[in-house]
Amino acid sequence: MSFFLIFAPDYNLAIHSVESFYRTHQYLLSHLPASLVRRGLMDEINRNERLIGIKGSRGIGKTTFLLSYAKEFYGINNRECLYINLNHFIFTVRTLVDFVREFHANGGKTLLIDQVFKYPKWSRELRICYDRFPDLKIIFSGPSVMRLKEENQDLSGKVAVYHLRGFSFREYLNLINDQQFPVYKLNDILQNHQQIAKRIAGQMKQKLQADFKDYLHHGFYPFFLEKRNYSENLLKTMNMTLEVDVLYIRQIEQRYLPKLRKLLYLISLEAPCTPNISQLSKELDMSRATVMNYIKYMTDARLVNMLYNAGDGFPKKPSKVYIYNTNLLHVVNQKPVNELPECKTFFYNQMQKDSLVNEGTKYADFTINNEHSFCIKTNRMFKNNPKYYYVLNEIDTGEDNLIPVWLFGFLY
Repeated sequence: MSFFLIFAPDYNLAIHSVESFYRTHQYLLSHLPASLVRRGLMDEINRNERLIGIKGSRGIGKTTFLLSYAKEFYGINNRECLYINLNHFIFTVRTLVDFVREFHANGGKTLLIDQVFKYPKWSRELRICYDRFPDLKIIFSGPSVMRLKEENQDLSGKVAVYHLRGFSFREYLNLINDQQFPVYKLNDILQNHQQIAKRIAGQMKQKLQADFKDYLHHGFYPFFLEKRNYSENLLKTMNMTLEVDVLYIRQIEQRYLPKLRKLLYLISLEAPCTPNISQLSKELDMSRATVMNYIKYMTDARLVNMLYNAGDGFPKKPSKVYIYNTNLLHVVNQKPVNELPECKTFFYNQMQKDSLVNEGTKYADFTINNEHSFCIKTNRMFKNNPKYYYVLNEIDTGEDNLIPVWLFGFLY
């Protein structure tokens, strides 16, 4: 004999769960590390916006950012602000709209929502909340592969989208050395790099180059602070990005995961490189269009970067494909990373936050903002062209149009 138990949701219990979320909220805020680096995105967000989306790659610190936002602007015990995670099982029986209604009725002003994509029809219900509660602010986080503006009709024109990046070299230095180095704009660096670099190098007292090498290896993702093997943790994060963020959100069948992983590995062996799409298509036994789409998905997921000539863009074949940051470059394959591609990868990654980065013309590696040409060098064995900026590794300070590569880690 079989027995079936049918449970009706206890909505009184569901409503009571708001209090449970408050307790979790207070616990998480009170246990945030005191040594956290304040992320620059905190000041970039327009707090007058009613609906804000924070996108970022897996492991980049989106949860910590939301909690830090609550603690900085509201404090631990202010019940006008609440952090919730939509991964919670309560949201299998209770709608987000109903939860928001309860929160708002009890004086809630700002709701911070983590793991938003785990909730079915999340965008539709966010839009309902946006229309129904005009004095409520909602800030939600999700993976970088989400396309909130291009593909999401529910939120089109309503959501302000921001990107949370990994640590810049500046943020990394501030964290491990208890410093307060400021951000420098690109024009400041180009015009005053010698004075800026001398000031920073003087404060670092012979430690600068060693810290830079460490950053290139393990400084981009905040979990370098955890007492776990960084490379293994990052490898796990990369696989989770492909398995969950790319496959789930882009609705790719699980059986294609091995091809995605192989594509990323093949690119990493040569990156930065001009991709041979035909060869990759043959190697992976899939169409050229599918190969290009997969590279685009991995770009959206912040695993690779596509570099285009000025005026070009997807779906055209990129001029070059880069691994997204140097930490990934070190972990994705086991061979030693050459200095030149490492420096190019770092420069591209740090520069792209606020600048338009394109393939360089003639002998340059990069053209920035359709204006400046940069050549990345690992020694001084080159003929100096005054029309170019030369970015050099393993120097503390430069001169004229010779700039140390580490200084571009101070752009954010």
